[in-house]
Amino acid sequence: MDWKTILDQLENGTVRAANPDGDTWKANIEVKEAILASFKEGKNVNYGGIYDGFVDRDTIPPRMFDAADGVRLVPGGSSVRRGAYVASGVIIMPPAYINIGAYVDEGTMVDSHALVGSCAQIGKNVHLSAGVQIGGVLEPVGLSPVVIEDDCFLGAGVVVVEGILVKKRAILAPGVILSKSVPVYDCVNKIVLKKGAAIPEGAVVVPGTRPAGNKWATDHGLSVSCPIIIKYRDEGSDASLELEDALR
Repeated sequence: MDWKTILDQLENGTVRAANPDGDTWKANIEVKEAILASFKEGKNVNYGGIYDGFVDRDTIPPRMFDAADGVRLVPGGSSVRRGAYVASGVIIMPPAYINIGAYVDEGTMVDSHALVGSCAQIGKNVHLSAGVQIGGVLEPVGLSPVVIEDDCFLGAGVVVVEGILVKKRAILAPGVILSKSVPVYDCVNKIVLKKGAAIPEGAVVVPGTRPAGNKWATDHGLSVSCPIIIKYRDEGSDASLELEDALR
């Protein structure tokens, strides 16, 4: 299948850059190869019109929306790139950016200064607060992108990169950073999750610190940041994060 057809299918949501595979997600290699082909075959052009002054590949122009799409793209500098899927009921506050291959499902809020990176998968009714950075993964093609499953809440300034999976209903407090190089400490179950492991369903994650690791660092009082699962969602957590239907 040619890359143009695949980009069209990405935009209408009939194919995705990654799909559920049991308890995890698996990258769709054909899709990622098509995205890379669209870059390779494109040439830089001046877009003109309302995008006058912007230059990019002629194969991946920014998407345009209509009221019939049910997407609220609030004026002020946001952009959704060709090949990204944005479902009805999504709100995009300025400035925000949704990159090629990304999938943003129904009822999700993409707040100001938020980035949804290439091929990232965002579920239903997710809240990406101001300054959230969801990393993109195009290469290597077999690597699964960042996935944020349904009903998650990501506080201001959260960073999720390197293909980390955040399971349903998890809460990431402001400032949490998740990557494959940093272990996550589960204070409820008294375990340390393997580096790169998925954030469990309903986990409430806050920024924390741990000793830097050797005697010299300890003698100097040094520590490094790490995410800590401080609790799992309960009725109080749900009440504090109840989404307002009026905004949607």
